[in-house]
Amino acid sequence: MPQTKRILITDAAKETIDTLRKRFGNELMFHQSGGCCDGSSPMCFEKGDFKVGSQDVWMGKVYGCDFFMSADQFEYWKHTQLTLDITPGRGSSFSIEIPMGIRFIIRSRIFTMEELENLEPILTGEEYLEQEA
Repeated sequence: MPQTKRILITDAAKETIDTLRKRFGNELMFHQSGGCCDGSSPMCFEKGDFKVGSQDVWMGKVYGCDFFMSADQFEYWKHTQLTLDITPGRGSSFSIEIPMGIRFIIRSRIFTMEELENLEPILTGEEYLEQEA
């Protein structure tokens, strides 16, 4: 049985990522902080433009992009499957899709008991950085 993914993506979000990849020509990454600006909205960056720290959790890859969340935020979301999507309207964050008049959002649902027992592993930011070195 394949492991349960922690994060999924809609076709609309994939199209947006494709557009951003063409525009920026680099690998992309996501971080969801739960802090200021857009609150808990996921923010898209060119890989390396956001410095991952030991208080971040690597949740996996979504459409080829690393997805991180602050450890505090992960505590609230660890029982849910996230789906990366987009919505019309400008956010007020530093995310690179903002000039397009759209923004990334998260939709969520609670994992079933079977899914919880079969989740893909996470890494702490420190573990992720060690792997990348």
